[in-house]
Amino acid sequence: MNKRTLNIEHRADCIAVSFFSMASPCEVLFDSRDKELVEELACWLTQETWRIEDKFSRYQNNNMLYQINNSKGKTIAIDDETARLLAFSDACYQASEGMFDITSGVLRKVWKFDGSDNVPNKDQVEALLPFVGWKKISYDQKYITLPLVGMELDFGGIGKEYAVDSVAQGLLQQLAVKNHSVPFLVNFGGDIFSSGPRLNGKPWIVAIDLKGLSNTEQKLLSIEKGGLATSGDANRFLVKDGQRYTHILDPQTGWPIVEAPRSITVAAPTCIQAGMMCTIAMTKAKQASAFLKNNGLTYWIYE
Repeated sequence: MNKRTLNIEHRADCIAVSFFSMASPCEVLFDSRDKELVEELACWLTQETWRIEDKFSRYQNNNMLYQINNSKGKTIAIDDETARLLAFSDACYQASEGMFDITSGVLRKVWKFDGSDNVPNKDQVEALLPFVGWKKISYDQKYITLPLVGMELDFGGIGKEYAVDSVAQGLLQQLAVKNHSVPFLVNFGGDIFSSGPRLNGKPWIVAIDLKGLSNTEQKLLSIEKGGLATSGDANRFLVKDGQRYTHILDPQTGWPIVEAPRSITVAAPTCIQAGMMCTIAMTKAKQASAFLKNNGLTYWIYE
């Protein structure tokens, strides 16, 4: 599927809008038979998703994130949306005691989680550590300064979840204005938000990818309302000398978390909250379950 095309498909019990964004297959299911309404909503939701991708993707060289990451120590003006993402990133950093750090994306220069045995050496990792550290960043509602040339921000850990919630909230607002009651499910590469139960009162059924983790490749879950996110190493890992390396890195050492669960799925009121708690739980390694339980969350863990 082309990056900037969408497909609208009638299925047995819903209408599906599918497209590609943020390196993931994206889909929104509407419990409706009103094709005209869905087509109108599909046009908006795809444009909103691509807008967020264009603005915050690290792979583009003409957006807000590029300006920040190539500021060479200069102070950069930011808009309200960027300020909100930075504030949420700061909350993640504080809640995780520094383990969720959006400056740690620079470590990808030596870590390529492609299933190979290409594990970087100690010197390669340590050479990047001076460029990691959220506390080094200065920002407020209007401006941000990266003090070192070579420091970068990377919203990859929350960007897709943010897009899910942004699309979901926009759809809820538009349906309210149109006075339509249409349940929907947003699924961007496994990051999910449900507006509520199906019209028949039943929950939506979603699948978690467990390929290589258990005796089944998928687990089916029921979701009525709220967010759902999964973090795991089914597709992103390294294996060398019999040791498996997860893609979740400790920003303080630059190395993968040791003995982290293979997969964690968390349910929360919003997708971005679910994603945050997933990632933080992964950094807790063997204490992941206790962490999630203490926070009163519904979760599924596979070791």
